[in-house]
Amino acid sequence: MPIPWHHTITTQPRIAGFLDRLASAPPRSLLLEGGTVEERLALGLFWAARLMCPEAKPPCGECRICLQLADDACRDLFLLNGAEGSISIDTIREVRAVLGDPPAGRGPRVVILAEAQALGDGAANALLKSLEEPRPGNVFVLLAPSREILLPTLVSRSFVLTLGWPRSAQDDPDLRDWTVALGEFIQSGKGAWLEWTGRKGNVDARLADAILREVQRSLVQAGYGNPLTDLARLLAARLDVVAVRQVGVVVENALESLEVGANPAVVLEWTAMRMWNLLHK
Repeated sequence: MPIPWHHTITTQPRIAGFLDRLASAPPRSLLLEGGTVEERLALGLFWAARLMCPEAKPPCGECRICLQLADDACRDLFLLNGAEGSISIDTIREVRAVLGDPPAGRGPRVVILAEAQALGDGAANALLKSLEEPRPGNVFVLLAPSREILLPTLVSRSFVLTLGWPRSAQDDPDLRDWTVALGEFIQSGKGAWLEWTGRKGNVDARLADAILREVQRSLVQAGYGNPLTDLARLLAARLDVVAVRQVGVVVENALESLEVGANPAVVLEWTAMRMWNLLHK
């Protein structure tokens, strides 16, 4: 059986190394943002295995606990996957009902909320109560594209680590041109953006995905207060905390639209118009 985190710890060695060191004093709540959906989930499982594996150099990937985690069959792992649908308040209440019991094994109980942006407000507030009043032996892991699309109160109670992003506009001149055009459009409503998106065959799903993930990267930089790109500096200067979160939701919805086969050019135009509205409301 392949261990789901093996490939990711080679593509995200910085985060894997940090998690390994962090395991000596694990935070009650860990937030992993950035990267891809698959990388976030793999590192969430790696973190669970690092905390639960009984071997001398955890996670070994071969013991009963590691194999159970890989197969989502471990009694001390709760994996709530928002990629499969919304995470309801009833589901959170079911998890909270067992948090007072001791874990079944030697390690902690780990609750992973994959794509935690799928938490409804009621579910998020129910989860917040568990983070505010943590029971011993329980560790939470929130996985999300960026912190801006989560409730700030959840973020403030979590230790945040940012995964490396798949691409960077700084390393790709074509992608940089697109993000510059997006910045011009959301400021003035003019520029090359609509011309480029309206040109037949000029945008495919791969390019649209890369542009949207560059916006996510810029949002993370703005959230850190360390904007490194023109787009990140624009977002940091023009948007308040609520608006930044709203942009994060817009981008996440756009990525979901791409995944189900929506027209990439239309998705980019819609995203830019929503961002323009948020800058000028």
